[in-house]
Amino acid sequence: MVKHVTSVAIPHHHPIGIDPADIDFMGHVNNASYLKWVQEAVVAHWQRLAPPEAVAEHLWVALKHEITYRKPTFLDDEVIATVLLEKVQGARAFYETIIKRGEDVLAEVKSSWCCLDAETLRPARLAQSVVDHFFPPRD
Repeated sequence: MVKHVTSVAIPHHHPIGIDPADIDFMGHVNNASYLKWVQEAVVAHWQRLAPPEAVAEHLWVALKHEITYRKPTFLDDEVIATVLLEKVQGARAFYETIIKRGEDVLAEVKSSWCCLDAETLRPARLAQSVVDHFFPPRD
């Protein structure tokens, strides 16, 4: 089992583009859009930090999302999703994604994902050398 503390993970800051289709009848972003954003941000995090061969050999599927909504988000807001890999356990990865507008936290998302072998589509454990790309070396 590989386990790391959130504070040592390399964060990934992912800008969010808000589309008019994200806006619901109340004039703010629909709750479902947050899931789309988390998916985009986590996949971008993987693609940015993992070695290219690992990106080519693995796919990710979401298993669970737990979202705490803090403040509404509007069409013209500048929003950033900050993604942190909390830990990897077997073929599962546990993420925290914080969605913010400036200093305001709009939503906090805890999610778990399953790594799949891109060829067989079966769960696949990541090599420790791949996981290490997400956490800076400790002194």
